Amino acid sequence: MMNIREIQNILPHRYPFLLVDRIIEIEANVKAIGLKNVTANEHFFQGHFPDYPIMPGVLIIEAMAQVSGILAFHSGAQGNSVFFMSIEKAKFRKPVVPGDQLRFEVTVVQNRNNVWKFSGQSFVDDQVVAEAEFTAMVSEEELGNG
Repeated sequence: MMNIREIQNILPHRYPFLLVDRIIEIEANVKAIGLKNVTANEHFFQGHFPDYPIMPGVLIIEAMAQVSGILAFHSGAQGNSVFFMSIEKAKFRKPVVPGDQLRFEVTVVQNRNNVWKFSGQSFVDDQVVAEAEFTAMVSEEELGNG
């Protein structure tokens, strides 16, 4: 398991864009499971949508990608940053609303040098709410203030 401080030691993301609260299972080069508690205080609910708050699907995919980045670094990927290269087969099955707990399950599909392909599903309770395949590149490029 990894708590938020351990996650922050791996990922460069911070509020409001760090979308993973905890890693509950991780197996190098195979899979990872992460959690996000969705609260009414999320910044994106101010405009998406004020009278019917729904977590944007693109942020659910971003959260799956963050869990995948943790898995890649835990699996020995060398670099400082992870960048999306492609997103495929994205499907959104059910709205995610305040009070939901998202569980992200990602698996490694392929790993060649610094390019990783993952498959991910997001669940609320035991119901799939989103799924996608995505490819990312681990880079030596440092993300900084400059």
